[in-house]
Amino acid sequence: MKCNEIREQLPDLAAGMAVAGPGINDHLSSCTDCAGMLAEFRKTMALLDEWQAPQPSPYFDTRLKARLRAEARPQPLQWLAWLRRPALAASLAAVAVGGLVLRMEQTRPHRNHGPIATVTAEPGTAVSDLQALDKNHDVYADSDLLDDLQVQKDVNANQ
Repeated sequence: MKCNEIREQLPDLAAGMAVAGPGINDHLSSCTDCAGMLAEFRKTMALLDEWQAPQPSPYFDTRLKARLRAEARPQPLQWLAWLRRPALAASLAAVAVGGLVLRMEQTRPHRNHGPIATVTAEPGTAVSDLQALDKNHDVYADSDLLDDLQVQKDVNANQ
């Protein structure tokens, strides 16, 4: 017999569940590796026979039964529990859609309806004077010179 065939039967031989036939005994007497493995298996089985499993606590059965009763008891219905997940999903979907719309609005090219027609007037005309005043309104509004000129005109008009 080959070593692989013998090694498959060694655990059963060591445990005493099988009887060694003449072919197995011949192989074990001639092969020191297989004989050593059988001896190691027998030592392991002897150690396992000496081992004793720890005993459960005396209250193990009582605790197990109490836990089974607690698990079998119907749980109180929480009306918010079934509402929480859909509400969370809906709010997350709304945030995602809002973010997507905002992003699309930012990246969308704005429509340009063409250049705004500007009228340029010749210098010295009333239109060009009004345009200059319009452009420089802030400068003229803050200027004290204009106020001084107005005061002088008022003084001259009253004389």
